[in-house]
Amino acid sequence: MSLRARELTAAHGGVEVLHGVSLELEAGTIGCVLGANGAGKTTLARCLAGLHLPHAGSVLLDEACLDGLAAHRRVRAGLSLVPENRCLFGSLTVAEHLAIGARAASPTEAARRQAQVHELFPVLSERARQRVDTLSGGQQQMVAVARALMGDPRYLVLDEPGLGLAPSILAGVLERLRSLAREGTGILLIEQNARAALRVSTSAWVLQRGHLTLAVEGSNLENDPRFEDAYLGEPTQ
Repeated sequence: MSLRARELTAAHGGVEVLHGVSLELEAGTIGCVLGANGAGKTTLARCLAGLHLPHAGSVLLDEACLDGLAAHRRVRAGLSLVPENRCLFGSLTVAEHLAIGARAASPTEAARRQAQVHELFPVLSERARQRVDTLSGGQQQMVAVARALMGDPRYLVLDEPGLGLAPSILAGVLERLRSLAREGTGILLIEQNARAALRVSTSAWVLQRGHLTLAVEGSNLENDPRFEDAYLGEPTQ
């Protein structure tokens, strides 16, 4: 059971930005894709989610080919994206965002998912009636993740979840994602904060100018010296 990208090639405005990228994320694990700005990370996330059409290659979800499937149908198939910048509606409440995420579910199923989300992020239960534009950055990130989880995904792709968050707040969000992975959800982090992402991941890939230059699996990835040369650029603290 896995989410696979197979030889994905994609372009923006005629300029190729992904060059035959392949990776595989096992169910119930956390993996991260690292790279500098412009490396192709967001394009990869959008290709997986069905928001950007690749020129070549395939996306497979538990061996089912998703090629040609629209983004909303990929959500129903079990793949959800938490986009960069969260894409929340400031005038809506936390509860309204969760309802948007569960719009395809029955009332009974939506209530079950909401209970699970509140268990994962208790603060969202406390602030259910609060507008999201009055929440802190960390709380808004929790809303974005929770909205995606209301679709009951088997695989969750998060594009830059640490954007604008203090390291301590990001660490808290990632710890909750680790709990989610233990329950069986596969989680792919697209992240520039390499150390934070590696700390919770058991698989990691490095993108450089659209090319996959390193793929590593195992524990204690934060201290793997291969990342110092490929991406981190300084000794691990």
